[in-house]
Amino acid sequence: MGKKHKRPNRTSSSPPPLRHDHHKRRHPSPNADSARHHQTPKVPTFPSYLEIPNLPPKVRLLCDIIANTSSSTVERVLDDTAIRVSSQDVEDALKLSYGSPSSAVKFFRWSGHQLNDNHSPYAWNLVVDMLGKNFFFDAMWDAVKSMRKKGLQSLATFASIFSSYVIADRVREAIMAFDVMEQYGCPRDVVALNSLVSAICRDGKTMQAADFLRSVKELIRPDADTYAILLEGWENEGNSGAAKQTFDEMVIDIGWDPGNVAAYDSFLNTLLPAPDGRREVMKFFQTMRDRGCSPGIKFYRIAIQECVKTNDLKGAQLLWETMLSRNICRPDTKLYNSMIALHCSCDESNLARGMLDEMVCNGAFPNSETYNVLFKFLIRRRKLEEAFSIFNEMVQNECIPDQANCNAAVRTFLDLGDAYKAIKVWKYIIENYDSDLEGTGNLVVAGLRDLDRIPEAVKYAEDMIARGIKLSSSTLSKLKHALVEAGKGPVYDELLRKWKTR
Repeated sequence: MGKKHKRPNRTSSSPPPLRHDHHKRRHPSPNADSARHHQTPKVPTFPSYLEIPNLPPKVRLLCDIIANTSSSTVERVLDDTAIRVSSQDVEDALKLSYGSPSSAVKFFRWSGHQLNDNHSPYAWNLVVDMLGKNFFFDAMWDAVKSMRKKGLQSLATFASIFSSYVIADRVREAIMAFDVMEQYGCPRDVVALNSLVSAICRDGKTMQAADFLRSVKELIRPDADTYAILLEGWENEGNSGAAKQTFDEMVIDIGWDPGNVAAYDSFLNTLLPAPDGRREVMKFFQTMRDRGCSPGIKFYRIAIQECVKTNDLKGAQLLWETMLSRNICRPDTKLYNSMIALHCSCDESNLARGMLDEMVCNGAFPNSETYNVLFKFLIRRRKLEEAFSIFNEMVQNECIPDQANCNAAVRTFLDLGDAYKAIKVWKYIIENYDSDLEGTGNLVVAGLRDLDRIPEAVKYAEDMIARGIKLSSSTLSKLKHALVEAGKGPVYDELLRKWKTR
Protein backbone atom coordinates (compact mmCIF):
# COMPACT_ATOMS: atom_id res chain seq x y z
CA MET A 1 0.00 0.00 0.00
CA GLY A 2 1.23 3.50 -0.72
CA LYS A 3 1.78 6.53 1.43
CA LYS A 4 -0.58 6.94 4.41
CA HIS A 5 -2.81 9.99 4.58
CA LYS A 6 -4.11 11.79 7.60
CA ARG A 7 -7.42 10.40 8.81
CA PRO A 8 -10.29 12.70 7.76
CA ASN A 9 -12.30 14.23 10.55
CA ARG A 10 -15.37 12.10 9.99
CA THR A 11 -16.40 8.45 10.16
CA SER A 12 -15.37 6.43 7.18
CA SER A 13 -18.84 5.00 6.63
CA SER A 14 -20.86 8.20 6.24
CA PRO A 15 -21.11 10.68 3.35
CA PRO A 16 -19.77 14.11 4.35
CA PRO A 17 -21.96 17.16 3.90
CA LEU A 18 -20.48 19.50 1.30
CA ARG A 19 -19.94 22.32 3.81
CA HIS A 20 -17.39 20.14 5.64
CA ASP A 21 -15.20 19.82 2.55
CA HIS A 22 -11.82 21.16 3.66
CA HIS A 23 -9.54 18.65 1.89
CA LYS A 24 -7.21 20.05 -0.77
CA ARG A 25 -6.18 16.91 -2.65
CA ARG A 26 -6.98 17.20 -6.36
CA HIS A 27 -7.10 13.41 -6.78
CA PRO A 28 -8.26 10.68 -4.41
CA SER A 29 -5.82 8.45 -2.61
CA PRO A 30 -7.18 5.42 -0.71
CA ASN A 31 -6.45 5.21 2.99
CA ALA A 32 -6.48 1.69 4.32
CA ASP A 33 -6.64 2.75 7.97
CA SER A 34 -9.74 4.94 7.70
CA ALA A 35 -11.63 3.27 4.88
CA ARG A 36 -11.92 -0.36 5.77
CA HIS A 37 -14.34 -0.77 8.66
CA HIS A 38 -13.82 -3.85 10.81
CA GLN A 39 -17.41 -5.01 10.19
CA THR A 40 -17.27 -4.52 6.43
CA PRO A 41 -17.94 -7.67 4.39
CA LYS A 42 -15.26 -9.21 2.25
CA VAL A 43 -14.32 -7.16 -0.81
CA PRO A 44 -15.90 -8.62 -3.97
CA THR A 45 -13.90 -10.59 -6.52
CA PHE A 46 -13.24 -8.46 -9.58
CA PRO A 47 -12.59 -9.46 -13.21
CA SER A 48 -8.93 -9.58 -14.16
CA TYR A 49 -7.31 -8.32 -17.33
CA LEU A 50 -5.73 -11.79 -17.57
CA GLU A 51 -9.20 -13.22 -18.29
CA ILE A 52 -9.90 -10.92 -21.25
CA PRO A 53 -8.95 -12.29 -24.68
CA ASN A 54 -7.61 -10.03 -27.43
CA LEU A 55 -6.91 -7.13 -25.09
CA PRO A 56 -4.99 -4.35 -26.89
CA PRO A 57 -1.26 -4.64 -26.04
CA LYS A 58 -1.07 -1.12 -24.59
CA VAL A 59 -4.01 -1.71 -22.25
CA ARG A 60 -2.60 -5.08 -21.22
CA LEU A 61 0.75 -3.46 -20.40
CA LEU A 62 -0.93 -0.76 -18.33
CA CYS A 63 -3.01 -3.32 -16.44
CA ASP A 64 0.06 -5.46 -15.85
CA ILE A 65 1.96 -2.52 -14.35
CA ILE A 66 -0.97 -1.51 -12.15
CA ALA A 67 -1.52 -5.07 -10.90
CA ASN A 68 2.12 -5.89 -10.19
CA THR A 69 3.63 -2.61 -9.00
CA SER A 70 3.28 -1.07 -5.55
CA SER A 71 1.43 2.21 -5.36
CA SER A 72 4.59 3.94 -4.13
CA THR A 73 6.51 3.18 -7.34
CA VAL A 74 3.82 2.78 -10.00
CA GLU A 75 4.17 6.34 -11.34
CA ARG A 76 7.92 5.97 -11.77
CA VAL A 77 7.48 2.65 -13.58
CA LEU A 78 4.88 4.22 -15.87
CA ASP A 79 7.26 7.10 -16.60
CA ASP A 80 10.01 4.62 -17.52
CA THR A 81 7.80 3.03 -20.18
CA ALA A 82 7.43 6.38 -22.00
CA ILE A 83 3.95 5.20 -22.94
CA ARG A 84 1.37 7.72 -24.15
CA VAL A 85 -2.26 7.20 -23.20
CA SER A 86 -5.63 8.38 -24.47
CA SER A 87 -8.85 8.79 -22.52
CA GLN A 88 -10.01 5.45 -23.92
CA ASP A 89 -6.82 3.76 -22.73
CA VAL A 90 -7.37 5.13 -19.23
CA GLU A 91 -10.98 3.93 -19.14
CA ASP A 92 -10.06 0.47 -20.42
CA ALA A 93 -7.24 0.06 -17.90
CA LEU A 94 -9.34 1.27 -14.95
CA LYS A 95 -12.19 -1.11 -15.77
CA LEU A 96 -9.81 -4.06 -15.35
CA SER A 97 -7.88 -2.79 -12.33
CA TYR A 98 -10.46 -2.92 -9.54
CA GLY A 99 -8.30 -5.47 -7.73
CA SER A 100 -5.46 -2.92 -7.32
CA PRO A 101 -7.22 0.29 -6.27
CA SER A 102 -4.19 2.07 -4.76
CA SER A 103 -2.02 1.65 -7.84
CA ALA A 104 -5.00 2.31 -10.13
CA VAL A 105 -5.63 5.68 -8.50
CA LYS A 106 -1.94 6.56 -8.87
CA PHE A 107 -2.22 5.59 -12.56
CA PHE A 108 -5.28 7.83 -12.85
CA ARG A 109 -3.29 10.74 -11.41
CA TRP A 110 -0.27 9.98 -13.63
CA SER A 111 -2.36 9.80 -16.79
CA GLY A 112 -4.04 13.09 -15.89
CA HIS A 113 -0.75 14.90 -16.56
CA GLN A 114 -0.78 13.63 -20.15
CA LEU A 115 -4.46 14.50 -20.62
CA ASN A 116 -4.10 18.03 -19.23
CA ASP A 117 -6.09 16.97 -16.18
CA ASN A 118 -9.06 16.43 -18.47
CA HIS A 119 -10.27 12.93 -17.65
CA SER A 120 -13.63 11.85 -19.04
CA PRO A 121 -16.67 11.70 -16.73
CA TYR A 122 -16.68 7.95 -17.28
CA ALA A 123 -13.10 7.62 -16.03
CA TRP A 124 -13.95 9.62 -12.92
CA ASN A 125 -17.00 7.43 -12.31
CA LEU A 126 -14.80 4.35 -12.65
CA VAL A 127 -12.51 5.72 -9.93
CA VAL A 128 -15.49 6.43 -7.67
CA ASP A 129 -16.87 2.96 -8.30
CA MET A 130 -13.49 1.26 -7.79
CA LEU A 131 -12.90 3.00 -4.48
CA GLY A 132 -16.43 2.28 -3.31
CA LYS A 133 -16.37 -1.37 -4.29
CA ASN A 134 -13.11 -1.73 -2.34
CA PHE A 135 -14.76 0.07 0.62
CA PHE A 136 -12.40 3.08 0.50
CA PHE A 137 -15.30 5.38 1.30
CA ASP A 138 -13.32 8.45 2.44
CA ALA A 139 -11.30 8.43 -0.77
CA MET A 140 -14.47 7.79 -2.76
CA TRP A 141 -16.03 10.98 -1.40
CA ASP A 142 -12.83 12.91 -2.11
CA ALA A 143 -13.18 11.82 -5.73
CA VAL A 144 -16.84 12.89 -5.80
CA LYS A 145 -15.92 16.35 -4.49
CA SER A 146 -13.23 16.67 -7.14
CA MET A 147 -15.81 15.72 -9.77
CA ARG A 148 -18.17 18.38 -8.45
CA LYS A 149 -15.51 21.06 -8.81
CA LYS A 150 -15.21 20.07 -12.46
CA GLY A 151 -18.97 19.76 -12.95
CA LEU A 152 -18.66 16.09 -13.89
CA GLN A 153 -20.84 14.47 -11.22
CA SER A 154 -24.08 12.83 -12.33
CA LEU A 155 -26.69 10.32 -11.26
CA ALA A 156 -24.35 7.56 -12.46
CA THR A 157 -21.87 8.73 -9.81
CA PHE A 158 -24.42 8.35 -7.05
CA ALA A 159 -25.75 5.09 -8.45
CA SER A 160 -22.24 3.73 -7.93
CA ILE A 161 -22.12 5.15 -4.39
CA PHE A 162 -25.47 3.57 -3.51
CA SER A 163 -24.34 0.21 -4.83
CA SER A 164 -21.01 0.32 -2.99
CA TYR A 165 -22.58 1.08 0.38
CA VAL A 166 -25.28 -1.56 -0.09
CA ILE A 167 -22.89 -4.38 -0.94
CA ALA A 168 -20.85 -3.34 2.12
CA ASP A 169 -24.06 -3.95 4.11
CA ARG A 170 -24.39 -0.24 4.89
CA VAL A 171 -27.84 0.61 3.62
CA ARG A 172 -28.14 3.45 6.14
CA GLU A 173 -25.10 5.17 4.61
CA ALA A 174 -26.53 4.66 1.11
CA ILE A 175 -29.68 6.48 2.23
CA MET A 176 -27.55 9.25 3.77
CA ALA A 177 -25.76 9.62 0.43
CA PHE A 178 -29.18 9.99 -1.21
CA ASP A 179 -30.05 12.69 1.33
CA VAL A 180 -27.00 14.84 0.42
CA MET A 181 -27.22 14.44 -3.37
CA GLU A 182 -28.45 17.96 -3.96
CA GLN A 183 -25.46 19.41 -2.09
CA TYR A 184 -23.34 17.71 -4.78
CA GLY A 185 -25.34 19.15 -7.64
CA CYS A 186 -27.53 16.13 -8.39
CA PRO A 187 -31.33 16.31 -8.18
CA ARG A 188 -32.97 14.13 -5.56
CA ASP A 189 -35.83 13.08 -7.80
CA VAL A 190 -37.70 9.88 -8.58
CA VAL A 191 -34.98 8.71 -10.96
CA ALA A 192 -32.43 8.96 -8.16
CA LEU A 193 -34.90 7.29 -5.81
CA ASN A 194 -35.27 4.38 -8.20
CA SER A 195 -31.51 4.07 -8.50
CA LEU A 196 -31.18 3.71 -4.72
CA VAL A 197 -34.13 1.32 -4.42
CA SER A 198 -32.66 -0.79 -7.23
CA ALA A 199 -29.25 -0.97 -5.54
CA ILE A 200 -30.83 -2.13 -2.27
CA CYS A 201 -33.07 -4.72 -3.96
CA ARG A 202 -30.28 -6.13 -6.13
CA ASP A 203 -28.44 -7.07 -2.95
CA GLY A 204 -31.38 -9.05 -1.58
CA LYS A 205 -32.49 -6.35 0.88
CA THR A 206 -35.92 -5.60 -0.55
CA MET A 207 -37.53 -5.23 2.88
CA GLN A 208 -35.18 -2.32 3.66
CA ALA A 209 -35.95 -0.79 0.26
CA ALA A 210 -39.70 -1.05 0.90
CA ASP A 211 -39.36 0.50 4.37
CA PHE A 212 -37.28 3.35 2.95
CA LEU A 213 -39.82 4.02 0.20
CA ARG A 214 -42.65 4.30 2.72
CA SER A 215 -40.64 6.87 4.66
CA VAL A 216 -39.82 9.04 1.67
CA LYS A 217 -42.77 8.77 -0.73
CA GLU A 218 -44.51 11.80 0.77
CA LEU A 219 -41.52 13.87 -0.37
CA ILE A 220 -40.76 12.10 -3.66
CA ARG A 221 -43.67 10.51 -5.47
CA PRO A 222 -42.80 6.97 -6.64
CA ASP A 223 -43.57 6.01 -10.22
CA ALA A 224 -44.26 2.75 -12.04
CA ASP A 225 -40.56 1.94 -12.23
CA THR A 226 -40.21 2.27 -8.46
CA TYR A 227 -42.78 -0.43 -7.85
CA ALA A 228 -41.52 -2.60 -10.69
CA ILE A 229 -38.08 -2.59 -9.03
CA LEU A 230 -39.54 -3.52 -5.62
CA LEU A 231 -41.70 -6.28 -7.07
CA GLU A 232 -38.74 -7.70 -8.95
CA GLY A 233 -36.90 -7.73 -5.62
CA TRP A 234 -39.71 -9.70 -4.00
CA GLU A 235 -39.72 -12.05 -6.98
CA ASN A 236 -36.00 -12.72 -6.56
CA GLU A 237 -36.48 -13.33 -2.84
CA GLY A 238 -39.66 -15.39 -3.31
CA ASN A 239 -41.65 -13.34 -0.78
CA SER A 240 -45.25 -13.54 -1.98
CA GLY A 241 -46.76 -11.97 1.15
CA ALA A 242 -44.62 -8.85 0.90
CA ALA A 243 -45.25 -8.73 -2.86
CA LYS A 244 -49.01 -8.53 -2.24
CA GLN A 245 -48.54 -5.64 0.17
CA THR A 246 -46.33 -3.76 -2.29
CA PHE A 247 -48.78 -4.47 -5.11
CA ASP A 248 -51.66 -3.04 -3.07
CA GLU A 249 -49.59 0.07 -2.27
CA MET A 250 -48.75 0.45 -5.97
CA VAL A 251 -52.40 0.36 -7.01
CA ILE A 252 -53.25 2.97 -4.35
CA ASP A 253 -50.33 5.25 -5.24
CA ILE A 254 -50.25 5.13 -9.04
CA GLY A 255 -53.34 3.16 -10.08
CA TRP A 256 -53.60 0.64 -12.88
CA ASP A 257 -51.21 1.33 -15.75
CA PRO A 258 -51.23 -0.85 -18.91
CA GLY A 259 -47.61 0.18 -19.49
CA ASN A 260 -46.45 -1.20 -16.14
CA VAL A 261 -45.86 -4.65 -17.61
CA ALA A 262 -42.65 -5.36 -15.65
CA ALA A 263 -44.39 -4.84 -12.29
CA TYR A 264 -47.30 -7.15 -13.18
CA ASP A 265 -44.86 -9.69 -14.54
CA SER A 266 -42.79 -9.85 -11.35
CA PHE A 267 -45.84 -9.84 -9.08
CA LEU A 268 -47.53 -12.81 -10.73
CA ASN A 269 -44.26 -14.70 -11.03
CA THR A 270 -43.78 -14.27 -7.27
CA LEU A 271 -47.21 -15.68 -6.48
CA LEU A 272 -46.97 -18.67 -8.78
CA PRO A 273 -44.68 -20.96 -6.67
CA ALA A 274 -46.49 -20.12 -3.40
CA PRO A 275 -49.05 -22.50 -1.83
CA ASP A 276 -52.28 -22.14 -3.78
CA GLY A 277 -50.25 -19.93 -6.13
CA ARG A 278 -51.92 -20.88 -9.39
CA ARG A 279 -55.38 -20.06 -8.05
CA GLU A 280 -54.22 -16.69 -6.76
CA VAL A 281 -52.38 -15.95 -9.97
CA MET A 282 -55.47 -16.58 -12.07
CA LYS A 283 -57.55 -14.36 -9.75
CA PHE A 284 -55.13 -11.45 -10.07
CA PHE A 285 -54.68 -12.14 -13.77
CA GLN A 286 -58.44 -11.80 -14.33
CA THR A 287 -58.43 -8.54 -12.37
CA MET A 288 -55.62 -7.21 -14.56
CA ARG A 289 -57.52 -8.22 -17.69
CA ASP A 290 -60.62 -6.39 -16.49
CA ARG A 291 -58.53 -3.21 -16.13
CA GLY A 292 -56.80 -3.52 -19.47
CA CYS A 293 -53.46 -4.55 -17.95
CA SER A 294 -51.26 -7.56 -18.48
CA PRO A 295 -47.93 -9.08 -17.48
CA GLY A 296 -45.17 -9.75 -20.00
CA ILE A 297 -43.74 -12.70 -21.89
CA LYS A 298 -41.77 -13.99 -18.89
CA PHE A 299 -44.93 -14.62 -16.90
CA TYR A 300 -46.77 -16.22 -19.80
CA ARG A 301 -43.89 -18.59 -20.39
CA ILE A 302 -43.67 -19.65 -16.73
CA ALA A 303 -47.45 -19.85 -16.21
CA ILE A 304 -48.10 -21.84 -19.37
CA GLN A 305 -45.31 -24.23 -18.38
CA GLU A 306 -47.07 -24.71 -15.03
CA CYS A 307 -50.27 -25.50 -16.92
CA VAL A 308 -48.37 -28.05 -19.00
CA LYS A 309 -47.11 -29.77 -15.83
CA THR A 310 -50.66 -30.13 -14.51
CA ASN A 311 -52.45 -30.70 -17.84
CA ASP A 312 -54.50 -27.53 -17.25
CA LEU A 313 -55.60 -26.90 -20.83
CA LYS A 314 -58.34 -24.47 -19.84
CA GLY A 315 -55.99 -22.23 -17.87
CA ALA A 316 -53.38 -22.31 -20.62
CA GLN A 317 -55.93 -21.37 -23.26
CA LEU A 318 -57.11 -18.39 -21.19
CA LEU A 319 -53.54 -17.16 -20.86
CA TRP A 320 -52.83 -17.76 -24.53
CA GLU A 321 -55.96 -16.03 -25.81
CA THR A 322 -55.32 -13.01 -23.58
CA MET A 323 -51.74 -12.74 -24.75
CA LEU A 324 -52.75 -12.83 -28.43
CA SER A 325 -55.93 -10.75 -28.26
CA ARG A 326 -54.30 -7.85 -26.39
CA ASN A 327 -51.22 -7.85 -28.64
CA ILE A 328 -49.20 -7.85 -25.43
CA CYS A 329 -46.35 -9.85 -26.81
CA ARG A 330 -45.77 -12.22 -29.67
CA PRO A 331 -45.41 -15.83 -28.54
CA ASP A 332 -42.04 -17.31 -29.39
CA THR A 333 -41.15 -20.84 -30.47
CA LYS A 334 -40.59 -21.98 -26.89
CA LEU A 335 -44.10 -20.90 -25.90
CA TYR A 336 -45.61 -22.60 -28.92
CA ASN A 337 -43.75 -25.79 -28.07
CA SER A 338 -45.23 -25.75 -24.57
CA MET A 339 -48.76 -25.26 -25.90
CA ILE A 340 -48.37 -27.96 -28.55
CA ALA A 341 -47.07 -30.37 -25.89
CA LEU A 342 -50.07 -29.56 -23.67
CA HIS A 343 -52.57 -30.12 -26.48
CA CYS A 344 -50.93 -33.43 -27.26
CA SER A 345 -51.02 -34.44 -23.61
CA CYS A 346 -54.75 -33.65 -23.54
CA ASP A 347 -55.31 -35.69 -26.73
CA GLU A 348 -56.11 -32.62 -28.84
CA SER A 349 -54.03 -33.43 -31.90
CA ASN A 350 -56.07 -31.25 -34.26
CA LEU A 351 -55.52 -28.19 -32.04
CA ALA A 352 -51.84 -29.06 -31.72
CA ARG A 353 -51.49 -29.29 -35.50
CA GLY A 354 -53.37 -26.01 -35.86
CA MET A 355 -50.90 -24.27 -33.56
CA LEU A 356 -48.03 -25.63 -35.64
CA ASP A 357 -49.62 -24.19 -38.76
CA GLU A 358 -50.19 -20.74 -37.21
CA MET A 359 -46.72 -20.32 -35.74
CA VAL A 360 -45.13 -18.67 -38.75
CA CYS A 361 -47.99 -16.14 -38.97
CA ASN A 362 -47.00 -14.94 -35.49
CA GLY A 363 -43.30 -14.74 -36.29
CA ALA A 364 -42.33 -17.99 -34.56
CA PHE A 365 -40.70 -20.79 -36.50
CA PRO A 366 -41.02 -24.48 -35.60
CA ASN A 367 -37.82 -26.24 -34.58
CA SER A 368 -36.88 -29.88 -34.03
CA GLU A 369 -38.52 -29.87 -30.59
CA THR A 370 -41.79 -28.58 -32.05
CA TYR A 371 -42.01 -31.34 -34.61
CA ASN A 372 -40.74 -34.11 -32.34
CA VAL A 373 -43.36 -33.42 -29.68
CA LEU A 374 -46.15 -33.74 -32.25
CA PHE A 375 -44.50 -36.63 -34.12
CA LYS A 376 -44.10 -38.66 -30.92
CA PHE A 377 -47.72 -38.07 -29.92
CA LEU A 378 -49.12 -39.03 -33.33
CA ILE A 379 -47.03 -42.21 -33.44
CA ARG A 380 -48.16 -43.15 -29.95
CA ARG A 381 -51.80 -42.62 -30.98
CA ARG A 382 -51.15 -44.62 -34.19
CA LYS A 383 -52.31 -41.76 -36.41
CA LEU A 384 -50.13 -42.88 -39.30
CA GLU A 385 -51.02 -40.44 -42.05
CA GLU A 386 -50.68 -37.42 -39.78
CA ALA A 387 -47.45 -38.74 -38.28
CA PHE A 388 -45.96 -39.40 -41.71
CA SER A 389 -46.98 -35.94 -42.88
CA ILE A 390 -45.22 -34.36 -39.86
CA PHE A 391 -42.14 -36.52 -40.52
CA ASN A 392 -41.90 -35.37 -44.13
CA GLU A 393 -42.48 -31.73 -43.20
CA MET A 394 -39.81 -31.70 -40.52
CA VAL A 395 -37.24 -33.35 -42.79
CA GLN A 396 -38.09 -30.90 -45.57
CA ASN A 397 -37.59 -28.02 -43.10
CA GLU A 398 -34.22 -29.45 -42.06
CA CYS A 399 -35.37 -30.30 -38.53
CA ILE A 400 -34.03 -33.52 -37.06
CA PRO A 401 -36.41 -36.29 -35.95
CA ASP A 402 -35.24 -37.93 -32.71
CA GLN A 403 -33.87 -41.41 -33.26
CA ALA A 404 -36.18 -42.79 -30.57
CA ASN A 405 -39.19 -41.33 -32.37
CA CYS A 406 -37.99 -42.74 -35.68
CA ASN A 407 -37.52 -46.19 -34.16
CA ALA A 408 -41.03 -46.07 -32.71
CA ALA A 409 -42.40 -44.92 -36.07
CA VAL A 410 -40.76 -47.83 -37.94
CA ARG A 411 -42.22 -50.31 -35.45
CA THR A 412 -45.69 -48.77 -35.63
CA PHE A 413 -45.74 -48.57 -39.44
CA LEU A 414 -44.70 -52.21 -39.72
CA ASP A 415 -47.21 -53.32 -37.08
CA LEU A 416 -49.95 -51.69 -39.11
CA GLY A 417 -48.69 -53.13 -42.38
CA ASP A 418 -47.35 -49.95 -44.00
CA ALA A 419 -43.97 -51.04 -45.33
CA TYR A 420 -43.49 -47.96 -47.53
CA LYS A 421 -43.57 -45.55 -44.60
CA ALA A 422 -41.44 -47.82 -42.43
CA ILE A 423 -38.76 -48.09 -45.14
CA LYS A 424 -38.69 -44.34 -45.72
CA VAL A 425 -38.12 -43.65 -42.02
CA TRP A 426 -35.50 -46.42 -41.84
CA LYS A 427 -33.63 -44.86 -44.76
CA TYR A 428 -33.58 -41.58 -42.87
CA ILE A 429 -32.22 -43.31 -39.77
CA ILE A 430 -29.28 -45.00 -41.50
CA GLU A 431 -28.40 -41.80 -43.39
CA ASN A 432 -28.38 -39.62 -40.28
CA TYR A 433 -27.44 -41.84 -37.34
CA ASP A 434 -24.45 -44.12 -36.92
CA SER A 435 -25.16 -45.97 -33.67
CA ASP A 436 -27.93 -48.03 -32.05
CA LEU A 437 -29.08 -49.25 -35.46
CA GLU A 438 -29.13 -53.00 -34.89
CA GLY A 439 -32.52 -53.29 -33.18
CA THR A 440 -34.51 -51.27 -35.70
CA GLY A 441 -32.60 -52.74 -38.66
CA ASN A 442 -33.49 -56.28 -37.65
CA LEU A 443 -37.05 -55.12 -37.04
CA VAL A 444 -37.25 -53.80 -40.61
CA VAL A 445 -35.95 -57.03 -42.17
CA ALA A 446 -38.17 -59.26 -40.01
CA GLY A 447 -41.16 -56.99 -40.53
CA LEU A 448 -40.79 -57.03 -44.32
CA ARG A 449 -40.50 -60.81 -44.20
CA ASP A 450 -43.71 -61.00 -42.11
CA LEU A 451 -45.46 -58.79 -44.66
CA ASP A 452 -44.38 -61.27 -47.35
CA ARG A 453 -42.09 -58.72 -48.99
CA ILE A 454 -39.21 -61.18 -49.24
CA PRO A 455 -37.12 -59.45 -51.96
CA GLU A 456 -37.13 -56.18 -49.98
CA ALA A 457 -36.29 -58.05 -46.79
CA VAL A 458 -33.25 -59.57 -48.51
CA LYS A 459 -32.26 -56.20 -49.95
CA TYR A 460 -32.23 -54.47 -46.56
CA ALA A 461 -30.55 -57.45 -44.91
CA GLU A 462 -27.71 -57.20 -47.45
CA ASP A 463 -27.55 -53.44 -46.92
CA MET A 464 -27.23 -53.95 -43.15
CA ILE A 465 -24.38 -56.39 -43.66
CA ALA A 466 -22.63 -53.98 -46.04
CA ARG A 467 -22.95 -51.16 -43.50
CA GLY A 468 -21.60 -53.27 -40.67
CA ILE A 469 -24.91 -53.35 -38.82
CA LYS A 470 -25.28 -56.69 -37.06
CA LEU A 471 -27.95 -58.93 -38.57
CA SER A 472 -29.11 -61.28 -35.83
CA SER A 473 -29.17 -65.06 -36.25
CA SER A 474 -32.88 -64.97 -35.41
CA THR A 475 -33.59 -62.60 -38.31
CA LEU A 476 -31.40 -64.68 -40.61
CA SER A 477 -33.30 -67.84 -39.59
CA LYS A 478 -36.64 -66.22 -40.45
CA LEU A 479 -35.31 -65.21 -43.85
CA LYS A 480 -33.99 -68.71 -44.46
CA HIS A 481 -37.39 -70.24 -43.77
CA ALA A 482 -39.16 -67.80 -46.11
CA LEU A 483 -36.59 -68.14 -48.90
CA VAL A 484 -36.51 -71.96 -48.77
CA GLU A 485 -40.33 -72.06 -48.87
CA ALA A 486 -40.23 -69.80 -51.94
CA GLY A 487 -37.66 -72.06 -53.62
CA LYS A 488 -34.91 -69.47 -53.34
CA GLY A 489 -32.38 -71.38 -51.30
CA PRO A 490 -29.38 -70.05 -53.31
CA VAL A 491 -30.38 -66.49 -52.41
CA TYR A 492 -30.18 -67.43 -48.76
CA ASP A 493 -26.83 -69.20 -49.30
CA GLU A 494 -25.36 -66.04 -50.82
CA LEU A 495 -26.78 -63.93 -48.00
CA LEU A 496 -25.30 -66.34 -45.45
CA ARG A 497 -21.89 -66.16 -47.16
CA LYS A 498 -21.90 -62.38 -46.96
CA TRP A 499 -23.00 -62.55 -43.34
CA LYS A 500 -20.16 -64.91 -42.41
CA THR A 501 -17.45 -62.96 -44.23
CA ARG A 502 -18.47 -59.62 -42.84
